[in-house]
Amino acid sequence: MYPREYIQFLAHFHGDRDYFECHELLEDYWKKIDSRNKDSIWVGLILLSVSTYHHRRNNFGGAKRTLEKAVKIFENQAGEFTKLGLDKLQLDLILKERLFAIQKEETYKSFSLPICNPILLTLAKKACNQEGFLWEDESDFTNIALVNRHKLRDRSSIIQERIQLLEIRKGNE
Repeated sequence: MYPREYIQFLAHFHGDRDYFECHELLEDYWKKIDSRNKDSIWVGLILLSVSTYHHRRNNFGGAKRTLEKAVKIFENQAGEFTKLGLDKLQLDLILKERLFAIQKEETYKSFSLPICNPILLTLAKKACNQEGFLWEDESDFTNIALVNRHKLRDRSSIIQERIQLLEIRKGNE
C-alpha cells in the first residue's frame, strides 16, 4: 500500500530525527520512480527533510529557502496527501508555524507529520520500533554525528558520479 522507503522515512522523521537519512531514503526512491519530475510530492518531502535538518543546525537561510520550495510543491500536489496518509490542512498549519519560527530565527523544536491513516501510523510506528527508536522522541542535539551528518559522510560515490557526468558532457560537446 505504501512504499517501504516512505515508511522508513516516517520512522526516521518521528524516531531518531535523522532528517539527513529521511532525505536519502526518499531521494533514492524518487530517483527510481520519477526522477525527472522536480514537482513530485517526493521532492517536497525531501525538501521538508532538508529544511528541518538546516533549521536544527541554525542555518535559517537554508531552512527558509528549502521549506518555501517544499510548500510550493505541496500546494501543487494537494491531491497526493490523501494517498500518502497525511492530513494536508494540518500539515499546512504546521509548515506555516515552522516558516514563522525559522523567519524569527527561533531554535528548532521537534515536530510530527500529521498522519491520518491508522494503517500507515501502525506501519510507521512498527518500523520505528524495529529500528530501535522511540516514536516521537525529541531530537538529540548532543548527537554531533546526527546534527552534522552531511559533514561526516563518505562522499566518494557522489564525487565519482559527478566526475562521470562531467566526462559524458565533455564527450557530447
